[in-house]
Amino acid sequence: LFRLCHGCHCKPDHRSKLSIGRSKIAGEIMSDLEQTLRAQSPMAEAWRMFRRNIPAMFGLIILILIILTTLYGAFVFTGDPYEIVWAPHEPPLLTPEFPLGTDYLGRDIIAGLLTGGAPTLAVGASAAIITMVIGITLGAFAGYYGGWVDTLLMRITEFFQVLPALLFAMVLVTLFSPSLITIAIAIGVVSWPQTARLTRAEFLRIKELEYVTAARAIGAQNGRIMWRVIIPNAAPPLIVSATLTVGVAILFEAGLSFLGLGDPNKMSWGLMIGMNREYILDAWWPVTFPGLAIFLTVFSVSLVGDGLNDAFNPKLRER
Repeated sequence: LFRLCHGCHCKPDHRSKLSIGRSKIAGEIMSDLEQTLRAQSPMAEAWRMFRRNIPAMFGLIILILIILTTLYGAFVFTGDPYEIVWAPHEPPLLTPEFPLGTDYLGRDIIAGLLTGGAPTLAVGASAAIITMVIGITLGAFAGYYGGWVDTLLMRITEFFQVLPALLFAMVLVTLFSPSLITIAIAIGVVSWPQTARLTRAEFLRIKELEYVTAARAIGAQNGRIMWRVIIPNAAPPLIVSATLTVGVAILFEAGLSFLGLGDPNKMSWGLMIGMNREYILDAWWPVTFPGLAIFLTVFSVSLVGDGLNDAFNPKLRER
């Protein structure tokens, strides 16, 4: 009887130990699998880190709302921002039809904000693309080939870097007549040196790694190594740089328009500020509202850029 009772008491304990051991093994397997999936999906891991960044998500929401408002103004809104609809310098909230007031000619401020967002964002995005194309191309060749190629391209980069960016952009826009295309090109031409230096630094670091050496050992051509092997691994900091460049380009466009070098045929937030700058002491609202739109856009882009920087930083992923 003692043996039977002893055996009956032992079996459940033995089974419980086995179940605990199995659960621990299953937990370790799931943990290893999760780590493997994270390692195989860096973009998913970066998105997880980005979602945990509250300021970055706040900036993303603001940026999405601004883009949706801009799309509404570009494709749905039928008002004419150049049409004189009321008395000049009508203050905000006094007339229900014009809650944000009118400018010095009597044009509706809301109409200008809705239709001026698309050209402003288009200039920012186009200038960022031009900046990244020039900067990445020159930085990639300088970092990969080195030697006299690196020396020549870096001297050219330093020449453009020491030029006053705003003054150089003003000269370019003046020479080729103010338009959205010339403004975007001018901003891109004066903004690429920092991107080139960042790309060069990434190429100098990555080209000495083992997988690049292995690609070179199996006979891969230089072009394939540069654009198919190194560039994808150098993309995270370049994506962050491109995001921040959009905000800088928007500020550049506003500065050029403020100085009277904006495209007079396309309403933009910067042009609204430039046209009403002489009357800012008499009427603050025609300058304040487009300035606030520019501020919110650049602020949201900066928050998103900082969030991407943290999301692509491997040192912060274990926090």
